[in-house]
Amino acid sequence: MTTNLLVLGIESSCDETGVALVEARGPGVPRLCAHALHSQIEMHQAYGGVVPELASRDHIRRVLPLTQKVLDESGRALTEVDVVAYTRGPGLAGALLVGAGVACALGAALGKPVLGVHHLEGHLLSPFLSLDPPQFPFVALLVSGGHTQLMRVDGVGRYELLGESIDDAAGEAFDKSAKLMGLGYPGGPALSRLAEQGHAAAFKLPRPLLHSGNLDFSFAGLKTAVMVQAKKLGDQLEARKADLAASTEAAIVEVLVKKSLAALKQTGLRRLVVAGGVGANRSLRLQLNAACAAVGVRVHYPELHLCTDNGAMIALAAAMRLQAGQQTASEVYAFDVKPRWPLDSLSRNS
Repeated sequence: MTTNLLVLGIESSCDETGVALVEARGPGVPRLCAHALHSQIEMHQAYGGVVPELASRDHIRRVLPLTQKVLDESGRALTEVDVVAYTRGPGLAGALLVGAGVACALGAALGKPVLGVHHLEGHLLSPFLSLDPPQFPFVALLVSGGHTQLMRVDGVGRYELLGESIDDAAGEAFDKSAKLMGLGYPGGPALSRLAEQGHAAAFKLPRPLLHSGNLDFSFAGLKTAVMVQAKKLGDQLEARKADLAASTEAAIVEVLVKKSLAALKQTGLRRLVVAGGVGANRSLRLQLNAACAAVGVRVHYPELHLCTDNGAMIALAAAMRLQAGQQTASEVYAFDVKPRWPLDSLSRNS
């Protein structure tokens, strides 16, 4: 496989349709040519959460127009694409099948190879598209939807799981707590905005597993504590909602920050990468920056517009895997998807 590659990436794992073109020239970090994203938030708001069948149908409607938009903005032709990459998993099975089917159809029509990409690897590598890209090795805090994980990352495809959520992930804690407060969907960003108006010390909420001695996470107990506190407040909830939101956010952020510092101390590494939707949280960034600066650790984030699910991270991960010789793209267009797919399995070649 030549080191000069133009990779088309398609992301359709949940409720965002993303398409992007990434160009890799030689051994350097690939360059983002253009990307386009459609969010289904407005469609799912009426249901208070993602409806898988509706998500799949909307991906079908959006993916080809978004592909054309990316090609137009980049000034490239579809025939110039060298590899078509898509999210193979984890995610919603039906949604994943849309992206996989379109990618393989495009690959077959063009006579170009295709490559299935791990969604979380896309998030993990997304800071390489930022103005301040990291260098290997580093510790990665992945906080994306239903996943909260700490990984040691020694290179592309070289991942060691240090700790993970054993029940609710951080993103789920944000969303479920927001729902308990009546903040609607998507709950996490709404809770964070409301928290800016409240007092973080107003309510004493638990920090599960904070002193467990390991790097695992658990946020189900925090969600239950928020529910109990909301019921105690009763008619006063509306007046105290900002304080409860601030206290909830403070509990989640404290656990994420202290566990990240513990992972850095355990590994001896001096670089931290934070990726995934929760990585856009302002309070988390401020506290991580301060805590890491105090111990001489560099922190790297994806650009804010690349924190959510997007095609750029999928195209990037495919390009970097090909550059590193970790995988080869295939011209066999039969495909499957992996709704459940542990990220560290990539290091075990499974």
